[in-house]
Amino acid sequence: MTSLTTTAAWRALAAHAAQMQSRHLRELFAADPARAQRFTLEFDEIYLDYSKQRINAETMTLLLALAEQADINGWIRRMFAGDTINESEGRAVLHVALRADLDEFPKGRSVMAGVREARQKMREFVARVREGKLLGASGQVITDVVNIGIGGSDLGPRLLVQALASELDKAPRVHFVSNVDPAELDAVLAALRPAQTLFVVASKTFTTVETLHNAQRARLWLGDGLAMKAHFAAVTENSAAAREFGVDAELTFPLWDWVGGRFSIWSSVGLSAAIAMGNEHFDAFLEGAHQMDAHFHTAEPGLNLPVVLALMSIWNSNFLGARSHAVLPYSHALRSLPAYLQQLEMESNGKQVDRDGQPLDYTTAPLLWGSSGTVSQHSYHQLLHQGTTSIPVDFIVPLQAPGDAKAQAMLVANALAQGAALMSGTAPGTPPQRATPGNRPSNTLLIERLTPQALGQLIALYEHKVFIQGLIWNINSFDQWGVELGKTIARSLSNGGLPPDMDASTAALL
Repeated sequence: MTSLTTTAAWRALAAHAAQMQSRHLRELFAADPARAQRFTLEFDEIYLDYSKQRINAETMTLLLALAEQADINGWIRRMFAGDTINESEGRAVLHVALRADLDEFPKGRSVMAGVREARQKMREFVARVREGKLLGASGQVITDVVNIGIGGSDLGPRLLVQALASELDKAPRVHFVSNVDPAELDAVLAALRPAQTLFVVASKTFTTVETLHNAQRARLWLGDGLAMKAHFAAVTENSAAAREFGVDAELTFPLWDWVGGRFSIWSSVGLSAAIAMGNEHFDAFLEGAHQMDAHFHTAEPGLNLPVVLALMSIWNSNFLGARSHAVLPYSHALRSLPAYLQQLEMESNGKQVDRDGQPLDYTTAPLLWGSSGTVSQHSYHQLLHQGTTSIPVDFIVPLQAPGDAKAQAMLVANALAQGAALMSGTAPGTPPQRATPGNRPSNTLLIERLTPQALGQLIALYEHKVFIQGLIWNINSFDQWGVELGKTIARSLSNGGLPPDMDASTAALL
């Protein structure tokens, strides 16, 4: 047994969960007329209702004791002090610096001068592109920007451009390529003209195989008649490799080793999105995240949105037996949010050993999945309502959106109806095939309108939620060693090699 599961706080929650298993949410609401107000939190653009979780006041007291046992306040202070909390890689975790307004952070070894310099370089470049002042090699205006990246170098900027499409104006069109499958790049390039296309190659190390292969194909597509340096920019920590590839130093934007890929949208990785959004909107996006940082840093745990979201997830996963978690944005603009959160949560917390390298005997990182409503209602909501397992849900609902007001009202009504149906189920006596048990937990996050600022708050909220989960599970949320082995084998197989210890199945398939 690991030390966590033998602690008094954990054992108390396990005993309490056994008592709560027989309680139905209908009963909990009936017993507490103020429940809908008691279990809600609000911060600026975001309103969180977690009253449809299978909890009561005692549950919250016990969960907060578990959080206190993990010393979450101490760890939060350490992160905001710039301590080396990513122990296995020997790094600080400083992505909050990318949206901070401090003169010095962290004290004594500040990174803020570099952050400000990089942001100013971005601003100037974004302005040149959007104003039509960045010309291709033949003197034509750049009309299209293609972001070539994968993982955090693709999911973040892609989400921003989709989510804030209604905020975009006549800026250059921005496209995204991540898959090494040639079909994706071919489909994007089919509609573009080389003389008016700029490629942004985003790779922290500038060694990412898929990204570099797509960049090499893009370079060939430009043809010999165009000077490559006028059509390529790079976002990387490895500026030497970018120069060797042929990217001009003036069009190379920095990253740092203290920025993890899944936390990098706030950095130069957001360059393509900033081109689409404009500097004013990108600044508002950063400001929204900074506001959530301040809330997370200072709010008491029971009033702290990221902490409460994390505690709900731990309660469901570790004490009520949930093995997956659905994120359902009732917003076409947020259709890529589940994919973004998949990387954020599962790459961060998909771990099997604790900070000391000891095997875990408890669940971490439930499988995260989802898509946008109301489309999802006509595919897998049947499983949510009548499946044999209870799957917690986050409903994310912007209340206002551009376009038809009646359709938007219908969208919001559907989101609220799904949460109500999951909670209450059908009336007793309903025929078995038609009966839904209810008692299925959910959070509902309301956003008045999906502005850049609100989106910044939302993404930072989930970032900090992941950190708190990791603290309570006693794991390092900021390394990702598990992704490396498959890459190593793939490089060998792609080069025609067959390691001597390769298994017989893979050798036969090859």
